[in-house]
Amino acid sequence: MPHPPAPWRLHGDMWLSLFRVRRVSTHRDGLYGAAWVRYREPSSLTYHELLVARLADVPQRRVPVTITITEIWVDSPDSLEGGRALWAIPKDLADFGLDSSASGPVRRTSWHAGLDNRPIAGARFTDVSALAPPVPFRFRTHQTHDERTGGPTGTLVEARVAGRGRALPARSHWEFAPNGPLAHLAGARPVASFTITDFALTFG
Repeated sequence: MPHPPAPWRLHGDMWLSLFRVRRVSTHRDGLYGAAWVRYREPSSLTYHELLVARLADVPQRRVPVTITITEIWVDSPDSLEGGRALWAIPKDLADFGLDSSASGPVRRTSWHAGLDNRPIAGARFTDVSALAPPVPFRFRTHQTHDERTGGPTGTLVEARVAGRGRALPARSHWEFAPNGPLAHLAGARPVASFTITDFALTFG
């Protein structure tokens, strides 16, 4: 099936942590977000995702917040092709594992991602986000085509994202493979973590 045209209307849940990166030669210093996402029906596509993003290099007076996705994996070839072609998002494929349980309002979720028995990352979250009222959110992605995305090299592509979801702080523990593509985060502790439950958003 070819990827859906823009915009994509997506529903699901997100588990997000913020990390400070300093003195890593392969990545700029700054605040990075790492997130697991489960997109489910009635989304334009249903799949799992692991992404890392940082604040984009654009004037800070711009509203809303603008991010650049630096690494991202999905388990849907259609999502991969659409993300690259439509928005210059450098998606790769990976295998995902997800386990979730709940006791009353408390939810515990474990994730892991890897490819061909090579781990990328894993995480555990504890949250009560189901108790939160829905709140609106919006941001933009700011991406540049390169050899990974296949479009005209250097071409800037922006996408608007707007939606609603139930968001609350969460507890998390991450593990990044020290020899994997997210090695620059290995050993880092989150400065804050959140979950966004039952979101509905429009991308693009």
